Amino acid sequence: MLASPLMQRGLIAAVLVGLAAPVMGTYLVQRRMALLGDGIGHMALTGVAMGWLTGAAAGLGDKDALAVPGAIVASVGGALLLEAVRRRGRTSGDVALALLFYGGIAGGVLLIGIAGGTSASLTGYLFGSISTVTTADVWLTAGLAALILGVGIGLRPALFALCHDEEFARASGVPVQALNLLVAVVAALTVSVSMRVVGVLLVSAIMIVPVATAQLLTRSFATTMAVAMGLGAAVCVAGLAITYVQPLSPGATIVVLAIGAYTVAAVAAPVLLRLRDGRARRTAAA
Repeated sequence: MLASPLMQRGLIAAVLVGLAAPVMGTYLVQRRMALLGDGIGHMALTGVAMGWLTGAAAGLGDKDALAVPGAIVASVGGALLLEAVRRRGRTSGDVALALLFYGGIAGGVLLIGIAGGTSASLTGYLFGSISTVTTADVWLTAGLAALILGVGIGLRPALFALCHDEEFARASGVPVQALNLLVAVVAALTVSVSMRVVGVLLVSAIMIVPVATAQLLTRSFATTMAVAMGLGAAVCVAGLAITYVQPLSPGATIVVLAIGAYTVAAVAAPVLLRLRDGRARRTAAA
């Protein structure tokens, strides 16, 4: 399996996505914005179609060449629009997300038709198509993943303060508005990075489910993020390995594995916590 250049590129992309996506997912879960990735993912679909349209207008032979850059532009624009709507307060967050859901997927279908493609052309982006990852995609994924990890881990104290209590963070001198925009932009980049591996319809799962699993097993914010990163990388690699021997969708397989890990953790967590509390009490008594 490792001798195949296709699998080598796929595994590198899977590990990068598995590590980076839960980092921003940890902040979104803390802010109770777990569905933000879904809304941005739908906008990324419009961006893919915009990339196709631009490629067709420029006469490029490979219409997919500008799909990922188009997705990055559209998802960042959608994230900034959502943050602006949320800040003005005239439209509730769930209504703004619904507008992104419907507008994103409708825009994608319309633009891909104008670009000369069909709805089937978007299938690989809807459900993931890691077998089509090119060397250029790997380098782009590596660059974006490094940026996401740098922001998510490097600014963790300030971002934790923002997500835990925004008013307290503002009173403490934390640049709340700038960090809110930064979280929105980096979340959009995370969606763009994950799109090739799990698809825009499932991208939110790889951002959120490993975090939800880690929360069942850990108590501190930093440990939750670290465990979620490990779980994300593990399910991405395992899902890709399974689809190497079975003709299954990589994105769907990865998400099912992540939900399976959550189920196992939900069953085992009470037992593990009782054992840990009992050990702590015995240590204190001694």
